[in-house]
Amino acid sequence: MAQTPDTVMQLAAAIFALAILHTFSAKAIERLAHAHPRHAGIWHLLSEVEVVFGFWAMVLIVLIMILRGEHHAVSYLESRDFTEPLFVFAIMVIAGTRPILEFVETSVKALAHLLPIPAGVSMYFLVLFATPLLGSFITEPAAMTLAAMMLRETLFSGKVSERLKYATVGVLFVNVSIGGALTPFAAPPILMVAGKWNWDFAFMISTFGWKSALAVFINALTVAFLFRAEFARMAPEPKKLRDAVPFGVIAVHLFFLASVVFFAHHAVVFTGLLCFFLGYTKAYERHQNPLILREAFLVAFFLAGLVVLGGQQQWWLQAVLMKMNSSAVYYGTTLLTAVTDNAALTYLGSLVENLSDEFKVALVSGAITGGGLTIIANAPNPAGAAILKDRFSEGAIRPLGLFLAAAPPTLVVVLIFRLL
Repeated sequence: MAQTPDTVMQLAAAIFALAILHTFSAKAIERLAHAHPRHAGIWHLLSEVEVVFGFWAMVLIVLIMILRGEHHAVSYLESRDFTEPLFVFAIMVIAGTRPILEFVETSVKALAHLLPIPAGVSMYFLVLFATPLLGSFITEPAAMTLAAMMLRETLFSGKVSERLKYATVGVLFVNVSIGGALTPFAAPPILMVAGKWNWDFAFMISTFGWKSALAVFINALTVAFLFRAEFARMAPEPKKLRDAVPFGVIAVHLFFLASVVFFAHHAVVFTGLLCFFLGYTKAYERHQNPLILREAFLVAFFLAGLVVLGGQQQWWLQAVLMKMNSSAVYYGTTLLTAVTDNAALTYLGSLVENLSDEFKVALVSGAITGGGLTIIANAPNPAGAAILKDRFSEGAIRPLGLFLAAAPPTLVVVLIFRLL
């Protein structure tokens, strides 16, 4: 039965719409900083896409305090689960360290030399193909962080066209969204339903995994082929004059990474592990680059705001989903994912009893298909955007540019999921 929205729910839906509009207006807000230098700081802050949902979540909580009182507002906040934002913060900090990146980069280079194509192209292809699939085992946020960090330090540090940058980000976001579908525990939208619907590893591989791997391969190969001429004009990467990280330090970092992934659903445990990890990086500071604490915090703030705002959207999202058949729900969820977190959509679907197996598969397929279209569509996307945005000419990834770049690889996913 449809839920009747109260005043707070209606306000929350309006604020959610304003937050989405805000994300598409970030560049215009940035221009206000130049037009009004006296208040440039606040305009710069509000032009940060990662700040948007946290800011509007604050507005919602203030309104709840005014309408319902402080106790109701605090109780609502305490009813929200902030494990995912905390986990993304922890995994970004650890996965973005120099020892982890050197280990992954060395592994990718070894694989690249085995491919019968130029080294630059093969490296690029593997970052967009192998790393997203790795997300099925180390989680999607970790895979996104690793891929984005490698791209920032290699391809995006050189003089490449904006077309190539947007094409790369579009494919990266789409591939990470579907690359975590080989297992039932790595992709947030799948994790929300796998336990309740009894989806195990064999089910994931046979239903989603092989199709996702095929789409990831085609998307990565296509963008590498289309921009092969630009790769040929690129100068070779200069040799970095620094000592290699000792294997013992790499092993400790891998241990912390694996431990945080293992305890991903237990914030008390992985937060404690992160504290120990920060102490270790301080003790062996000579083997570290600056930790990406600011980027990780902004992404966690973004996701926390989405948790707060998303908790009041069930009344209309669920009503929309339940009016669709299994075919319509695939396309409807793909489009809805562009304007809300895909894990929220599958979670709402898990609350409904007696769904057909066909409907369940269509719902989750649509959620992961549309996960690359916008920054808010999939939890790891803000992480990739935060790491790569300063490499773009405007210092930001334009929402429309991302949408247009992600549309072709998303279409590839649609064709594979619907025709095979």
